[in-house]
Amino acid sequence: MTGNQNCILVVDDDKRMRKAIVDFFTYRNYKMIEAGDGKEALDIFEKFADTIDLILLDIMMPGKDGIMVLGEVRELSDIPVILLTAKDKETDQITGFRQGADDYVIKPFSPTLLVARVESVLKRTKKQGNEVLKEGELLIDPLKRQIFINEKEVYLSLKEFDLLFFLVKNKGVALTREQILNAVWDFRYEGDGRTVDTHIKQLRAKLSEYACIKTVHRVGYKFETEGSK
Repeated sequence: MTGNQNCILVVDDDKRMRKAIVDFFTYRNYKMIEAGDGKEALDIFEKFADTIDLILLDIMMPGKDGIMVLGEVRELSDIPVILLTAKDKETDQITGFRQGADDYVIKPFSPTLLVARVESVLKRTKKQGNEVLKEGELLIDPLKRQIFINEKEVYLSLKEFDLLFFLVKNKGVALTREQILNAVWDFRYEGDGRTVDTHIKQLRAKLSEYACIKTVHRVGYKFETEGSK
């Protein structure tokens, strides 16, 4: 074990699948914690939340399924969560993202692809700088991952935070959906522009009257405060 070793909680009721994932990541120097169902996963997370860096979460489980577990995790933390599932319908993916998932990997998948997705999410969630950003009534603290409007905290999912942070860092720039996908979801993400649209809609709802995200016709979106051009 090294001081920089990442810890992953893998949640799956399929013992063989769980073992395969654990073995593959352990070989790559990850610390792994296992849970065989949703209840066990939540019990473990409550005890070891400070040491877990990412959750690999199967959706189709008896009792508390992955979506239910994700919802409860999001009430406690913005820890990165990657959903694992055989359900490949777009509506299922959108449901996962609306609950706060950071990525979505469809079974069967190659272990190498899963590692790449994990590394991408971990890199993305840790790469924001420590500089506090202030734009009008909006304040973003990337170190604490907190958002404030008029000194009142606004609670965002991990993906919503990353999206807003990226837009603010590129204030005034008209960003295409593809640029946003590549930066916030990574170029390996298999979704399309509708994923961006869905998250923008959710973000606007949470920011309420602070209308800082503008739609650029036939292009995408940009962050723009009152008085800026």
